[in-house]
Amino acid sequence: MSDYVVTCCSTADVSEQYLQSRNVHYVCFNYELGGQQCKDDFGRTNTPAQLYSRMLSGEECRTSQVAIGEYMDFWRPLLASGHDVLHVSLSSGISGTYESACQAQKEIKKEFPERKVEVVDSLQASSGYGLLVDAVADKRDAGMSFDELVAWAREARHYVYAWFFSSDLTFFVRGGRISKAAGLLGGMLNICPIMDVEPDGSLAVKEKQHGKKKAAARVVDIMAQTAEDGLNYSRKIFISNSECPKDAATVQKLIQSRFHQVKEIDMFAIGATIGVHTGPGTVATFWWGEEPRA
Repeated sequence: MSDYVVTCCSTADVSEQYLQSRNVHYVCFNYELGGQQCKDDFGRTNTPAQLYSRMLSGEECRTSQVAIGEYMDFWRPLLASGHDVLHVSLSSGISGTYESACQAQKEIKKEFPERKVEVVDSLQASSGYGLLVDAVADKRDAGMSFDELVAWAREARHYVYAWFFSSDLTFFVRGGRISKAAGLLGGMLNICPIMDVEPDGSLAVKEKQHGKKKAAARVVDIMAQTAEDGLNYSRKIFISNSECPKDAATVQKLIQSRFHQVKEIDMFAIGATIGVHTGPGTVATFWWGEEPRA
């Protein structure tokens, strides 16, 4: 049994049951919907369907990161029980939560100077963040030491690939990621932007495809070009979606038709924090690359 624990945030966009099965502790992000304070708590407060319905009806929604005090309250009982803490955070390229966690780390160390607390920036979003956390849990279970695992995670994060497409540009336009003109034109022409998570953890529009089927096929083509061992890839794949499970299933089937060594493709819902910015209609696919993201 290791003398440290692995922690993350609910924005890792795997299920609550999945994190529990991996013995990973988590803290929930926050958001405000229609003036109501909510927790990004794996859909217990608002299911994805409820969230997107209310957003599409015009209710204002804003997200907020985990506060410094929330991190401290989260870690305090773990440290008090004699454990060191390795926390993996949502990408600093899309959220300030990494900095909040680092500030909390400095403050909590004053209370527990004998304990180790390290924060690793995942440089990832949604289930790509979850894929890294899952691998960290594997290394912990295999007996890797705390310091070795911190160093391993900071290297491994560069090998997690994240590509996604969306068939509904409404909330990308509202969030300023796509211009109103581009959003209107895209909707009229059935254009699906294909985006990725950049090496610095930010999001970028890389290509545009005509229709969901072509977008899904293009993402799988990119995976074939970049995945560890190419078409012989055999590690885990995570796919997340925002209320479009049929589109996610299309990507899954395309992968299965080409990557015959893959034994595990896990499907998850995009959580509220990320979903507020994507809206419905987004499918994201995550895998381990042969080379660091560039």
